[in-house]
Amino acid sequence: MNIDNACVECIINQSRRVSEAIKADDILSKRIVSRVETLGETFDFKLSPPEVASDVYEQMAQLAGMDDLYAELKAHATEKAKSFIPQLRQELQDASDKLLTAIKIAVAGNVIDLAAEVTFDLHEELEKIFKTDFAHDDMALLETALKKATTLLYIGDNVGEHVFDHLCIETLQTLYPKLEIYYMVRGNPIINDVTMLEAKEAGFESLCHLVDSGVNTPGFAYERANAQSQRLFDTADLVITKGMGNYECLSPSPRTNLCYLLKVKCSVVANSLGQQVGDIICKMN
Repeated sequence: MNIDNACVECIINQSRRVSEAIKADDILSKRIVSRVETLGETFDFKLSPPEVASDVYEQMAQLAGMDDLYAELKAHATEKAKSFIPQLRQELQDASDKLLTAIKIAVAGNVIDLAAEVTFDLHEELEKIFKTDFAHDDMALLETALKKATTLLYIGDNVGEHVFDHLCIETLQTLYPKLEIYYMVRGNPIINDVTMLEAKEAGFESLCHLVDSGVNTPGFAYERANAQSQRLFDTADLVITKGMGNYECLSPSPRTNLCYLLKVKCSVVANSLGQQVGDIICKMN
């Protein structure tokens, strides 16, 4: 999906949040916001929001003299997410439908998004997620696809959320022991998206195949991915994509057997899906 006017204002607002996150002084803050406002005048409306955001964040990082603008907040998000793992393991142990529970845990983690138009509290989300229905519910189709698949590509989204992805993949491996699972991350730090650094720290290397997509976008932009990742995306029996950035890059779906899992956190994505901000989505293409 391509950006629209609402995305321009959203990205400009993100520049203000970046300034706050890195504790920029007034001079640097004004330089960052001014640069993004100027860039906003020439955004290419043929691009997806993550493709536009990648160039914006690169320039903000240069102005700030930082490789990873959200390094501190990502570390905090990881620790907060990990604090919920004992509770979530108990939920899984007690669940009669372990697949549904694991998928909802993964979706609950999608509230950890530092670029979203609307923010949600992780604790509150976990309190209600198991009683909340998917606004678009293709769980039956996803379950059928998982039973048939021998290879699964699971494309991650944000740091902190990746801790919940780890738990979800553990469950998928238990339920489908013959399923070969690949977990894909971003090629370099961009917003609070998960990279090889955080995935390795979380133990994904010993859990499943860990893949660096090579993309510099907060979403899997196929044309920017390395050859290995493109090949894997094309050939995996089933692809699960997490979050709005991946949805924005991969909508309309470029392949069959692709499942979008996300929490709707902006009006543009809500309109694209025909749903409401705050809804949770499990949608097969």
